[in-house]
Amino acid sequence: MSRTARPGPPPTPPPPPPGPRHRAGLLGWLVTTAGVAGIVLLIVTPMLRTSQSAALTYSELLAKVDQNQVSAITVDSAGAVNGSYRDGKSFTSQLPTALADPRLTTALTAKNVAITGEKSTGSGDVLTSLLGYLPILLVFGLLWWAGRRALAGTGGAAGLGGMGGFGRSKARIIEAQRPTTRFADVAGYEGVKQEISEVVDFLRDPSRYAAAGAKGPRGVLMIGPPGTGKTLLARAVAGEASVPFLSITGSAFVEMFVGVGASRVRDLFSQARDRAPSIIFIDEIDAVGSRRGPGGMGGHEEREQTLNQLLAEMDGFDQSTGIVVLAATNRPETLDAALLRPGRFDRQVAVPLPNQAERAAILAVHIDDKRLAPDVDLTVVARGTPGFSGADLANLVNEAAINAVRDSRTTLTAADFGTARDRVLLGRRDASNALLPEERHSVAVHESGHALVAALCEHADPVAKVTILPAGMALGATEQLPEAERHLYSEAHLADLLAVRLGGRAAEILVLGQASTGAADDLAGATAVASKMVIEFGLSPALGPIGYGHSSVPMGTDDRAEPPGRPYSEQTQRVVDEEIARLVREGEARALALLRQHREALDRLAARLQEEETVDGSVVRAILRDSGGHPATRPEIPAHQGYLPAAGGLATARNRAR
Repeated sequence: MSRTARPGPPPTPPPPPPGPRHRAGLLGWLVTTAGVAGIVLLIVTPMLRTSQSAALTYSELLAKVDQNQVSAITVDSAGAVNGSYRDGKSFTSQLPTALADPRLTTALTAKNVAITGEKSTGSGDVLTSLLGYLPILLVFGLLWWAGRRALAGTGGAAGLGGMGGFGRSKARIIEAQRPTTRFADVAGYEGVKQEISEVVDFLRDPSRYAAAGAKGPRGVLMIGPPGTGKTLLARAVAGEASVPFLSITGSAFVEMFVGVGASRVRDLFSQARDRAPSIIFIDEIDAVGSRRGPGGMGGHEEREQTLNQLLAEMDGFDQSTGIVVLAATNRPETLDAALLRPGRFDRQVAVPLPNQAERAAILAVHIDDKRLAPDVDLTVVARGTPGFSGADLANLVNEAAINAVRDSRTTLTAADFGTARDRVLLGRRDASNALLPEERHSVAVHESGHALVAALCEHADPVAKVTILPAGMALGATEQLPEAERHLYSEAHLADLLAVRLGGRAAEILVLGQASTGAADDLAGATAVASKMVIEFGLSPALGPIGYGHSSVPMGTDDRAEPPGRPYSEQTQRVVDEEIARLVREGEARALALLRQHREALDRLAARLQEEETVDGSVVRAILRDSGGHPATRPEIPAHQGYLPAAGGLATARNRAR
């Protein structure tokens, strides 16, 4: 039974012969080396000459002649003396010609010293002049070398495109055989991958689209928050398409020299045409594609020229050549409207923050090379990380691994992930940040108020952990794990959120008789929620169903006609302020009422926190039941696995802002 031999790898192509650019680089290196060597010789040669001959003063010279130690001297017209001793050693000196002293001549004649005269060559003046002109010579040499580079870079025509390589594109070219990232390596984002994969399919088989009369996209703009994997998706496109992939960042186009950015754009598209079909990927395109004109984000002439050239290239290249431009940005509102019109970036793909299921899939990718303990449940970890991007999740897994290394372990436990989440959200726990006894009691009362109000409110997220251990800027924290991924928030949920935010301050007022500075962050968060309820969500009876929206400008619109500042009058602002204050006061009053009704549970939970420092959410619900209270009815969440820290614990932030 015979087996067909598997073909071996293709032979490695021989290296290309050195071209004009290589020779120009070698020539520039030789010119630089010669210039440095000339400077060294001009400076070191006089020093060496001086060090070989001892310098004598005029008085010392007379003494040496009187002692009959001098055999011969040579004197030039400037009075410089070069002589030799009778033992063969040499010396130098200088005659004081202004004194016209005859003693030296008499002594030399008496001692039979050979005297020779010569005309001065002015070598010192020559060296000084050469050193003075050396910078000018170096400048002219650099310009000559740059001109040769320009000729080599443009095929014989001088221009900016080859001058020192400034005008050449800095794109990183990835050929078809090199990429290893595939769509299978990108967890989640199935809809995004489907839209991007159509670009790959068009490059592989454009005849399918031509048969239906469809045209492939010229440009695809990926929009999403930082860390959501836009660049990773672009790398996956390079791996799937099996075509050359030219990658560059928007900032690489902009230089201090006029016209360099436009030249680099031309060179980039020229390289893409030479390798067509191909893909151009421009990361952070907002660095070069900002809006032009007064009131826009641009206004810089060189940047505008670069953008104009990019627009012209995207408009001008032949679609049949198979060039597709991918771009990514996290600031779409700053882009010029001309970039976003059909015919340039035909398709805009949103890459949002991952949902709970996608976060679990992303975590599974990042733990592929790590050992996990049986108590680790990635679903629980994903539930506890709302608002985390893919980069945040990668950092979370890395922090968990670092925490395991600190304990001399190679297996990651659920406690490691809980500690890592605390570390990412709040910062490192400082063991030296000890609280005074009265501060410890105040923090315990404060966090107990948050936890009890959250347990009593029907629409609030369930409590997962309460701690009074300081970490970062927080002295304590109450963690809540959402039951499911929310996309819409009802008015009842927002009202419960306000009450939970102000539960700590209400507990301090109820138990201690006064509030403290510990509620500053809670007040800021509650005020922000109330502001959105009034201004954006239309949940104020005084204003009615009116939403003023975000202050940012919608993508692709012209903001020059919109005046800066708030889009409503001073009178409306007064009503807005009154409504915000009303909502915050109502939230605090509701929290006070709930805590007065369950005062026994509040005191017991505060005492338990002072004793144990960190308690689980099930403890909060048990204390509430034992005290005659009834926690809000909601689906029971799984046993808490990932957020009980090791001895000492960590305080974490409350629900991450979505």
